[in-house]
This record gives sequence, C-alpha cells and structure tokens, in this order.
Amino acid sequence: MKIKISSIVVYFILIVFSIMTLFPFVYMILAGLMTHQEMASMPPTLIPSHFQFNNYAQVFKQVPFLQYFINTLLVAIVTTAATLITCTLAAFALTSLEFKFKKLIFALLVGLLMVPYESIIFTNYNTILQLGIKNTYAALIIPFLTSIFYVYFLRNYMAAIPSSLYKAAKVDGASDLEYIRRVLVPMISPALVTVGILSFIMSWNSFLWPLLVTDSNKMRLLNNGLASFATEAGAQTQLQMAAATLTVVPVLVLYFIFRKQIIRGVAHNGIKG
Repeated sequence: MKIKISSIVVYFILIVFSIMTLFPFVYMILAGLMTHQEMASMPPTLIPSHFQFNNYAQVFKQVPFLQYFINTLLVAIVTTAATLITCTLAAFALTSLEFKFKKLIFALLVGLLMVPYESIIFTNYNTILQLGIKNTYAALIIPFLTSIFYVYFLRNYMAAIPSSLYKAAKVDGASDLEYIRRVLVPMISPALVTVGILSFIMSWNSFLWPLLVTDSNKMRLLNNGLASFATEAGAQTQLQMAAATLTVVPVLVLYFIFRKQIIRGVAHNGIKG
C-alpha cells in the first residue's frame, strides 16, 4: 500500500511539473492565433474563438523573417557540420594517437571548460573587428567551428572502444581517415547524433554573439530579429507570440524527431552495450 501511495505521489508531481513546463509553449502557440482583443482581455483568454492565421502573414509583412530564417539555418548547418568534423578528429587524436604532451593538452582543454564564455566574447569581438569581417557570415560562424565540451564528450565515448580495433585497421593498411570513416564513425553514431542536434539547437538559439557582430536586417538571426520585432510590434502581443512560435517550433520539431537518439547518446556516453 505504501508503494502505491508513493507511486501516486511521484506521478502527481511529474504531471504537475510537466504541465508547468508545457503550458508556456502551448499558450505561446495559441496566443499567436488570437486577436488583439482576446490577448488584452481580463481574465486572459486561453483558447482563441477563431484561429487568426493571418497573424503570421502580418509578421512576415512587417519584418523580413524569411531572411532571418535563412541566415539562422545557414549558420546552424555550417557550424554543426564543422563541429562534428573538428570534434571527431580531436577526440580521435586524444584517444588513439600517441604524441608528446597528450595528457597535458587534454588537461588544458578540460581546464578551459571552466572559463565562462562571457569572459572571452569581447576578445573574439575585437578579433573580428581587426579582421574586418563584422556583419558577415564568417563573423557568425568562425568562433563556433569547434567546441571543447563536445571534444571532451566524444573523447569519453571513444575511450570505451578497444584500441585493438585501431591497431588491426592499421595492420590492414587503413589510414587514420579510413579508420575514422569506416570503423569509428559507425560505432559512435549515437554520440555524433547527440552532438549534431545539440550543436544545431545551440546555434539556432544564439543571441548575444550575433547581436554584437551584426547590425543590419540582412544579417540578423531569428532571435535577434525577434527581439527587434518585439520592440517594433509594441502592443500587438499576438504578433509577438506568432513570431516567437516561428522561432521555437522548428527546434521543437527537430528535438521530437531525434529525441531517442539524443537520450541514447547521452545515456551511453562512455558505455558500450
């Protein structure tokens, strides 16, 4: 009886916290389909009487959201692809290759994980200014071509792979790149999917860095465009909600499609079975 009661309590808590987590997203989507009167009503309207899909047309009419979307998608795809390549190669080197100061380099990389991103952002900004590439795709992409955290993540995953596989591949005459492509990548595919999706989401949601290195509508990303639109839209809260939905829904769809791969990659990090 005590077990049943405890299970009911646990399920009740999970349901309550699930509702608290999901309600803002559900209300954001519904609010983006309301009229201005419904948004301003007291008590607040939870479900629109008629879905106002015209709100989305108004958003695209007032600001170049399509350009923001294209910019964000391009930057996210390029940075994700680059992160997968550079982090896989770095993790392979730290696990399979032997070279001087290997342990020291790994220790330094782990130590750099402790450095807050905000402490180096202005150094990166000054570098971008000196290179003369402000307000370009290069400024948005170059600082995120790799990630120490994902190198550490993949390195721990690869550490569980027997070194005999690499030695056997070398005996068979395979180069390092052939071993990575034919043997290593298939074995660590769950971790690579996790890194790819998390890197894509992080790039999609980036705000501070694009705000610093872009100053025109042509180069803005979605979150910067959303912040600007929130100011321009003023009291038209329903349009702000519609714009926010356009920003969030693609990432949610991507997560729900690959959620199993993300969970598998994180849960099995460093564990093969």
